[in-house]
Amino acid sequence: MLGAVVLALLLASVSVGPVQATEGPVVRLSKSQAGTGGSVTVTGSGWRAKALLMILVCGQAVPARGVPGGTNSCANADGRAVTTDAKGRFSRKLPVAEPPVPCPCVVHVATVTGAKAEADAIFQVAGHAVEPLPAETSGGRLSVLTDTRLDGSSGLLTWFGAPPARTLVFTVGNVGTSAVKNPVFQVGTSHGVFAPQWEEQQWRGTIEPGRKARVELPVELTGGAHGDYTVSLKYGGKVLAEQPWGVGRPWGVTLFWVLVCLVVPAALFRLGMAVVDRVRPRRPGRPRRAPARLRPPARLRRPELTLRLPGLRSGPAEQPPPSSTLPWFTPDSDPGTAGRLSAPHDDSPTTPTRKGST
Repeated sequence: MLGAVVLALLLASVSVGPVQATEGPVVRLSKSQAGTGGSVTVTGSGWRAKALLMILVCGQAVPARGVPGGTNSCANADGRAVTTDAKGRFSRKLPVAEPPVPCPCVVHVATVTGAKAEADAIFQVAGHAVEPLPAETSGGRLSVLTDTRLDGSSGLLTWFGAPPARTLVFTVGNVGTSAVKNPVFQVGTSHGVFAPQWEEQQWRGTIEPGRKARVELPVELTGGAHGDYTVSLKYGGKVLAEQPWGVGRPWGVTLFWVLVCLVVPAALFRLGMAVVDRVRPRRPGRPRRAPARLRPPARLRRPELTLRLPGLRSGPAEQPPPSSTLPWFTPDSDPGTAGRLSAPHDDSPTTPTRKGST
């Protein structure tokens, strides 16, 4: 009996014992304070394997509240990128720089691509101004309840370089204690590892506590944009969601320039040949021939009238042959028959004639 009681107590202690929480992304610093120009070694664990991270020094932030001002309150020019190993760990030396806003400051580490994850560690920039954090606004708080999506498609004009446009659609719920009226969201678009370019957009409507609403916000890129983009949604200084956007290359622009490179040289060649045909000298006695496009077709030409007489050959009139008379003879004293070229001689018969006979 006693053994059964002891066994029951052991089982109860095991069942009610503390459960170890799953460890999330962690950031550690080699020192908690350094001046501008120095450096601090940042190490981390618990991150996604082979993940690309961005390390920044940010102001007006504490680990409990994150970075309310986003990357606009960080020293972005002196940030460093690092890739985690197969076990989700990293180590990177970060130069110390003053953020654009006063401290309290943190070293902020966040993923660049893939699933969003971030972590902060308290850090003091020696010699930098320190001011109290702005008070948190109480009342309504919005939270994204569904996955975001981009509605819309590209048209023919986008294929020729027009700005790609989509509609960011998502559902938010009010998890606060007061209504939220006409909330102002920030929509940012980023390409690759560059920071998002934020644009404020106001949604017209009121969301009561415990209610939800479907929100649609327009998103537009610059003309000719192509590649992999990321659309981010921010409200109250916190990023609520991110949506990838693959934009195709505007092949119509490439086709246009290929046609220009083919058509323009051909047109210039034909124009040059026409100019050369106009200015080149003509051979004497050779009539100028009209261009082929100005000559009427053979079936429309008028037949030439030719006078045909018996005994005469058709064709152009023949010129009489030149006279074969030698220079020392005249036409009246030509001794021979037509066509003889020998010297004159006696044509009388060989038998002599009687004198006085006729």
